Amino acid sequence: MGQGRDHYERRWTGLTSERSSWITHWQELGDHLLPRSARFSKTDRNKGTRKHQNIFDSTATRALNVLSAGMMAGMTSPARPWFRLAIPDDDLMEYHSVKSWLAEVQKRMLAIFSMSNTYMMLHSVYEDLGCFGTTCVIGMDDYDSVIHHYNAPIGEYCLATDYKGNVNTVYREFEKTVGEIVGEFGLANASATVRNMYAKGNYDNWIPLMHVIEPRPDRDTTRMDGANKRWKSCYFETGREDNKGQMLREGGYDDFPALAPRWRRVGGDVYGASPGMEALGDIKQLQHEQLRKANGIDYMTKPPLQVPTSMKGREVDMLPGGITFVDQVGQSNGISTMWDVRLDLSHLIGDIQDVRERINSCFNADMFLMLAGSDHSRMTATEVAERHEEKLLMLGPVLERLHNELLKPLIDNTFTKMIQSGAVPPAPEELQGMELKVDFVSMLAQAQRSVATNSIDRFVMNLGTIAQFKPEVLDKFNADEWATAYGDMLGVDPELIVSSEDVALIRQSRAEQAQKEEKLAQAQAEAETAAKLGTVDTGGRNLANDLIGQFSGYNSPSPLDVAAG
Repeated sequence: MGQGRDHYERRWTGLTSERSSWITHWQELGDHLLPRSARFSKTDRNKGTRKHQNIFDSTATRALNVLSAGMMAGMTSPARPWFRLAIPDDDLMEYHSVKSWLAEVQKRMLAIFSMSNTYMMLHSVYEDLGCFGTTCVIGMDDYDSVIHHYNAPIGEYCLATDYKGNVNTVYREFEKTVGEIVGEFGLANASATVRNMYAKGNYDNWIPLMHVIEPRPDRDTTRMDGANKRWKSCYFETGREDNKGQMLREGGYDDFPALAPRWRRVGGDVYGASPGMEALGDIKQLQHEQLRKANGIDYMTKPPLQVPTSMKGREVDMLPGGITFVDQVGQSNGISTMWDVRLDLSHLIGDIQDVRERINSCFNADMFLMLAGSDHSRMTATEVAERHEEKLLMLGPVLERLHNELLKPLIDNTFTKMIQSGAVPPAPEELQGMELKVDFVSMLAQAQRSVATNSIDRFVMNLGTIAQFKPEVLDKFNADEWATAYGDMLGVDPELIVSSEDVALIRQSRAEQAQKEEKLAQAQAEAETAAKLGTVDTGGRNLANDLIGQFSGYNSPSPLDVAAG
């Protein structure tokens, strides 16, 4: 505690000063890509004025839409599981009770994501990341859906990081109506100004607020109340002298509640770079060329005219088939073009197409639309897969960053809120004190891991070729480990892979069954031999009778008799 509004306002001033060098760049990106997604003034909200004046060609915006939709479908598709809960102990993961509990928790968490606004939030996150390189989302407790997310537009917030470069501080300046403030924070916590407005029925007046989330270094670790949690969370009205030092709400969080991923981050930078920044030059060039192309078409379809002075003040019918009467028709006295307009726009159109391709490449739209927009009729399935994986490798660093800065914190925070709300079933005894981990099994994550299967496929194929003339080489192949490793690379559900212990039991049962069958076959052979001996004539002297008599002990011939016979 010990820190009041003066501290927060001073730090807000410092953070905005540090952020100021990014504002111009973000404004340019917003003007050319997402005019309605940025907010550089707290009063710039709910404005319906036209903001797309700088966009003559929507190629960049459509490429950004492809990127955000592709990331959404490839990383966090609502239609299929995109993560899997696990534990570091592989042996313990083989227990049925452990796997069942983890699968049930995963199922419930996916249901929470579906009934909350999580997937809408994620799509906005990918869109902001592709354009601005940085985004911020704050997760709040929700009675109906366990968790609810608030996307903060770029320009509304400032960030700060810890010594590892991880975002640990968010300052937001925004506005809420009088009715919203009273409904969320209570009338007693509002300033006298807000209370007066509410009493007069001015519920829709806008009031500036600030929300602070930062570490609490002076907390009392022996107390578990909201004022002593690891992160503080404070709301207060700004610019109000009548409530100086008063907070609308002061609480805290055990885990950092904000998600602030960066598309690409350079060491020391708080905010990230984006594909939109890389493509901004091409985007502005495309808009300029489209404007010039339109000007050229206008010159050819509606060229500048030279008109005799006698026509001044008179109407000229410019419609097709229109007639305008003049005193004399001719080049010198009639209406004619000021110069002969015959422009060749083919070179300009060709350059526009080249710029469009560069923009699509910056946003990886060509990768996400590769299979849909290319002709693979002459390519084998292997060639298509290799080209697809080659392009996916370009997203590898981005996926790793988003896994660490966006999806893992999202899952951790949601799991914590599920425990607090009682949505997690009792864990089995084997998991007491065990830390959980997250494995990502989305399409993009699997595609990244499946690249490693190419070398395994080549190894197995070449091993099979050698085994045709040197079978003993198969002794070097561990089929059990191959099945486990290959399934993990492809993100196969662990329920489909039999555990090593169960495999050992299956093989033991199979060996015992084989032994039983072998003994049964031996017994049948002995019975058949005995049956054949039973059909032999025992009345006379023969080898069978002599052998039977020898073993029976009656009339047994001597060895000399047997040899003579």
